[in-house]
Amino acid sequence: MTQPDTAPVRTGGLADIRKAFGGGQSTLRQFGILGSLVLIILVFQIWTNGLTLSSGNLINAINQNSYILILAIGMVMVIIMGHIDLSVGSVAAFTGIVVAKSMADWNLPSYLAIVLGLVVGVLIGAWQGFWVAYVGVPAFIVTLAGMLIFRGLNQIVGQSTTLAVPADFQVIGAGYLPELPFIPLPFNVLTLALGILGALWIVVNEIRLRRRQANTGAESAPLWVSILKVVVVGGVILIAAYLFATGRPGTGFPISGVILVALVILYSFITNNTTFGRRIYAVGGNRLAATLSGVKDRRVDFFVMMNMSVLASLAGMIFVARSGASGPQDGNGWELDAIAAVFIGGAAVSGGIGTVIGAIIGGLVMAFLNNGLQLVGTGADLVSVIKGLVLLLAVGIDVLSKATGRPSIIGLWSARRRARADAPTPPTVLPTAGTNETSQPVDAGRR
Repeated sequence: MTQPDTAPVRTGGLADIRKAFGGGQSTLRQFGILGSLVLIILVFQIWTNGLTLSSGNLINAINQNSYILILAIGMVMVIIMGHIDLSVGSVAAFTGIVVAKSMADWNLPSYLAIVLGLVVGVLIGAWQGFWVAYVGVPAFIVTLAGMLIFRGLNQIVGQSTTLAVPADFQVIGAGYLPELPFIPLPFNVLTLALGILGALWIVVNEIRLRRRQANTGAESAPLWVSILKVVVVGGVILIAAYLFATGRPGTGFPISGVILVALVILYSFITNNTTFGRRIYAVGGNRLAATLSGVKDRRVDFFVMMNMSVLASLAGMIFVARSGASGPQDGNGWELDAIAAVFIGGAAVSGGIGTVIGAIIGGLVMAFLNNGLQLVGTGADLVSVIKGLVLLLAVGIDVLSKATGRPSIIGLWSARRRARADAPTPPTVLPTAGTNETSQPVDAGRR
């Protein structure tokens, strides 16, 4: 008779790597988008003869796109809930003109003007959240109305003119980590130190993860996979920090980038490790089931919409600070860029799926695509066409695959690997005792 197959099935190194990075379909989507980002950067790096990854261009790319990436952080939470927010550009513009007006006409200090801008965001978010959560008007309609209302208020308050902001306010949008005059080195020390801290955090986080898995008895990836993860991710962080630190004198990692990194860490923690974050996914995935289990879905709706307006106000202030003035055209089209970043980053159109990291990766795809096309001299009209096609393809392939009952490209790859892992092993043929003949194999289904 055949020997029973009792050995655990190993799915190979790729599955181990997937497990080390968190596993799951959303993680695989992020890998696919991350691969696209790397490919885009490499293509334009070759096409522009090394200009794409130059220090100056990287600094400009962060400065030019930080406010869109901040919007994407809030927008991914809105889309996970199954909503959409079309008002973020108008809210950002309105907040920008109010803050600029408060400093120019009311002599408000810059730090108090920033607080005022955040308060404006809270009030606008509470207004829109009330209509969505407690009146029941669809978020699409509420924020469409908000887009018109706050764009009009921006024109009324600013009288369709440009209003300059003081230099100390401009630091949040156009400033950099300062140089250390007592350490005369040919790079920005604080920027490099920030990169080293980031790499160390990756190491410490991986050690804590493996200890937690060991203490709980959970299956963990092999040690070599964790080492590979730390080396790759930490190495990318250190290389990026070096590039930012070695730009032209007086520059370094932008302050707007520091704000962005802090928000990414904060909101990743909120969505992954808090009760409120779990409720966002629960309501977005199945509102009725979440409500029956005791989740107050209206409260979640309210705070998600309010949070989006607060981040829109912050993005508006950063843009005004970078531009040096608030103008009547601020915020035009921002909502479309933020929505595109979220969907390219792997969020589901129907809600319930999406991550902050995925939205940031999707935003960086759009940012470097736009940046690279500009570097090679592509016109703005063609850039818009290409960005639209990228968004359509990113969402359309997955939607069409699901509609026809087929998995997405990533899902198909996963299914094939699972099929190979679950395939029965060939039966072992044992010699018959006392003879030179072999016994017939036993059908695995009859054991």
